[in-house]
Amino acid sequence: MKDVMGIINLGESEENIKALTYHRPIASIPYIGRYRIIDFIISNMVNAGIENIGIFTGSKFGSLVDHLGSGKAWDLDRKIDRLYVLSPEFQSLKPFYQEGDIRNFKDHLSYIKKSRQEYVMLSKSYMVFNMDFKDAVEFHKDSGADITILYKRVTEKKDFFINCDTLNLDENKRVLSIGTNTGSGPCPNISMEVYIMKKEMLVNMIEDAISFGDANYLKEMILKKIYDGNTYVNAYKYKGYLACINSLMNYYVESMEILNQENYQELFTGHGLIFTKVKDEAPTKYSDSCSVKNSLLANGCIIEGHVENSVIFRGVKIKKGAVVKNSIIMQRSVIEEGALIENVILDKSVTITANKHLMGDEKSPMVVRKDSVI
Repeated sequence: MKDVMGIINLGESEENIKALTYHRPIASIPYIGRYRIIDFIISNMVNAGIENIGIFTGSKFGSLVDHLGSGKAWDLDRKIDRLYVLSPEFQSLKPFYQEGDIRNFKDHLSYIKKSRQEYVMLSKSYMVFNMDFKDAVEFHKDSGADITILYKRVTEKKDFFINCDTLNLDENKRVLSIGTNTGSGPCPNISMEVYIMKKEMLVNMIEDAISFGDANYLKEMILKKIYDGNTYVNAYKYKGYLACINSLMNYYVESMEILNQENYQELFTGHGLIFTKVKDEAPTKYSDSCSVKNSLLANGCIIEGHVENSVIFRGVKIKKGAVVKNSIIMQRSVIEEGALIENVILDKSVTITANKHLMGDEKSPMVVRKDSVI
């Protein structure tokens, strides 16, 4: 796959997940104990042999740069072809996803043109999955299509893909149109927002959008190609585990779903390893007073209380007599003695003082912002 470059475009709507994106993009939200959302798409690309990966950021890229570093965790710290983290040249007062992503593609057009690969794979970060991209690229090449879009047919949990793109296909998997999933109607073909095409086609679409000024989003240019009748756009079907992290509710539910052993195995022991930034931690210490049921705990924790149906990140301390149920506790948080946490998401480095009770609802979890003391 040395002839394919990857571009991860972080122009993603944060409207429904603002509680976790005040100071970070969706891509760097902590996920499943030790990962960040973006780890999955980067790992999929690296596992397929893609060595040139560009990440087009928005304005909140500090935590992302800190997490990605030189790309060493993904073996992308190279002299020729590597990980490029590219911020927009012009900082608008509007969020990136409201301005449109064509501007960011324009800012980095020279990077795209100078890359030596013939093909490009475009993606977002908010779709979490583990798949072999090699098969999809070979399918694209063999089909003779100009553009291939990856999708999954969702027969269950379609309410967890609200506002995602849907593909309307003919019997030969040719894309006829792109719609939006509203949660009603038949089982939708959910676009994973992964596109494969020749680099030349991408460059032409960007330059046309700039010249004519009739599109703010790359997706609009792809729609024009679908409707012009001269461009063959087809679809590649993915059948594995897929989570969409585009809302707070989805983040909470999908984090709880990963406690299901079948989902965990499918995501982490599927087609390749999921890599992330390595942080050396001591093993988690479980005291005689603790009890842990159906939970996922990272390294470096000290557990003295009760933990049930929860995801616990690195370095968390849960003191004696504290109870944590159906919750997500991010890095370096402390739950003092006698505290009760249920249906709650604690962002990084939160302290819950002794005997404090915090209870959300399973359909509307409570969120406590980073560095808070309650």
